[in-house]
Amino acid sequence: MISRSHFLAVFASVLFVLQSASAQEWTRFHGPNGQGVSSLKSFPAEWSEENIVFKAELPGIGHSSPVLWGEKVFLLSADPETAERYVLCLDANSGKILWQHDYKSVTHKLHLRSSYASCTPVVDEDIVIFAWSDPQHTWVKAYSHDGNQLWTKDLGTWASQHGFGTSPVIYKNKILLNASQANNKLPEGIDPGESYFYAFEKESGEIIWKTPRGTASASYSVPAIYKGVNGDEIICSNTVDGMYSLNPETGEENWAVKAFDKRTVSSPLFSGGHIFGSTGSGGGGNYVAAIKPGKEPVVSYKLDRSAPYVPTSVCLDELMFCFYDKGILSCLDTKTGEVYYQKRLDCAFSGSAIRVGGKLFCVDEEGIVHVIAASKEFKVLAKNPLGEDCRSTPAVSGGRMYIRTYSQLICVGAKKS
Repeated sequence: MISRSHFLAVFASVLFVLQSASAQEWTRFHGPNGQGVSSLKSFPAEWSEENIVFKAELPGIGHSSPVLWGEKVFLLSADPETAERYVLCLDANSGKILWQHDYKSVTHKLHLRSSYASCTPVVDEDIVIFAWSDPQHTWVKAYSHDGNQLWTKDLGTWASQHGFGTSPVIYKNKILLNASQANNKLPEGIDPGESYFYAFEKESGEIIWKTPRGTASASYSVPAIYKGVNGDEIICSNTVDGMYSLNPETGEENWAVKAFDKRTVSSPLFSGGHIFGSTGSGGGGNYVAAIKPGKEPVVSYKLDRSAPYVPTSVCLDELMFCFYDKGILSCLDTKTGEVYYQKRLDCAFSGSAIRVGGKLFCVDEEGIVHVIAASKEFKVLAKNPLGEDCRSTPAVSGGRMYIRTYSQLICVGAKKS
């Protein structure tokens, strides 16, 4: 008689093989346009060691999430003792390091849950961009896919009580970066910096425009592109300006609404005619705000109970799934704000959830991948342990899932012959 575990392993292997033909580039933090949704129609909820394509040991540690283009994976890592940064490119089929650049740095104050490598790179067919900082330098560096450095930009000092944590985005010929710094509760010897939203020319790194942003506490929100009535808009958030829209060609502000009273970390989501952002602090008071965009934007409603602070949520049609940092999952209607359920998962989340078809995948801080049905009815489909703590967000490409734990890159999927 075939055991249940053997049956599941065989069944999962078949599904992995069926899905492996599907190709998608996962180019930035939280996937395509930051919405966390894979084009893959399905991915198995449960897997075994037979479905682990590789586990690659990385130099140093970090929370930078993997991004992929073709057969290459890019991510940032760092030495936790010296703050030396490691810019990495790995083979997507074997986990072998194809190229690596090391950069000396200085240690500085970080949040307990942060690292010296918490920023996710961005990649397209031409270029891959990394960003990180120390108190005296804010680096943006561009490389070819073969590892040749194309340009580097130093934006100067960085001020924050928690360290740097925002990630770059590519939009057409521009590199976009939200560099919103702090002017309060700073470590001794750190002076307040100036906050800007930057657009760099992709090929040269020259600044096309930079828009001043309000300074209060550092913002780590990664921008997304919204299709507004007048064309593409850059959407991002911080404490002072709230949720705001910029013209991608000029950097001019289209609109803004003061929606947040604390730090913003999560990235914008679009669903149900709303733009969603969240705000919070280590002391609580978190909420998710639903903004109705336009010339006179308004906050339609808030989710202010067990709302996420750090994790970015994910949607399916007009359902939004919010993974609260302290382990509660909420499902709500994005048009009306009606909450369908709030269920405790008995864990903690720092990474963000993604969706593949009708399944949600979110890795908790102990490295367990929670797989939840993306529906109005709460249903846990599986829990898959990775064997190491994790504070990053999964990536999906080529029918496989890539997950970065503290010191490893793990690939789950079909093994190619």
